[in-house]
Amino acid sequence: MDIVVCVKTNPDLQMVRVKDRVAVTEAVPYKIGDLEKNALQAAVDLRAAAGGKVTALCLAVGNRKAAEDVKVALAMGADEAVVIDDPALAAPDQAAVATALAAAVKKIGACDLLLFGEGSTDNYSGQVGARVAEILGLPQIGYARKVEAVGGAVRCERSMDDMLETLEAPLPAVVTVVSEINEPTIPGLMQIMKAKSKPLQVWSLADLGLDAAQLAPTREIVSNLAEEQDRKHILFDGSAAEQADAFVNALIKEGVLGR
Repeated sequence: MDIVVCVKTNPDLQMVRVKDRVAVTEAVPYKIGDLEKNALQAAVDLRAAAGGKVTALCLAVGNRKAAEDVKVALAMGADEAVVIDDPALAAPDQAAVATALAAAVKKIGACDLLLFGEGSTDNYSGQVGARVAEILGLPQIGYARKVEAVGGAVRCERSMDDMLETLEAPLPAVVTVVSEINEPTIPGLMQIMKAKSKPLQVWSLADLGLDAAQLAPTREIVSNLAEEQDRKHILFDGSAAEQADAFVNALIKEGVLGR
């Protein structure tokens, strides 16, 4: 089974500062998102069960070091990697990202299964996997917590509140996974060293038969601000019991607790 896993490198959220309700990402390092790592691990597990090849496909959005960062995917077990890097992709919307990824999948050729994380760490729109499936005309299963190959089909299990749902789709297909699907393996030193010798290609839009005009954003983010917090700065005096009573009364006054 030949599997393509779409991965995205995002700013390390633990390194992001918020100033005047705006995220400051300058000089913040990028890394592969956690859900993308779940998708990679799922692909590696499927390859172990059914054979084949795993290709990591990455779109370099705002990350000039994506070709270096994607080597983590190779260390985790991907057989090869492809990075799409072009100045026109500095700030694409979901439609542009899906168009570029779909073109890359066509260029890669053999692909029985296309895996995504259910959303990216930064914007978490959850749109790209479904958009790529639509462009390629493939069936799509979302929010999979279990994925297995069954003959010429993929069978997935997903949680639906108080029940588990099992779906099956003929291959080739697109599947998005949730974090519950597995615990990604942390690559060891040997895997990291081997990753340096695995095939890694960097493609431009021209290599995909696309141009910047085709990927012009169709939407504009008007505002993206951290939630404004209104702190009351209430001080409680007295004994511990008196402070506890005052704290409870303050919560009741604010409507957090009911009488």
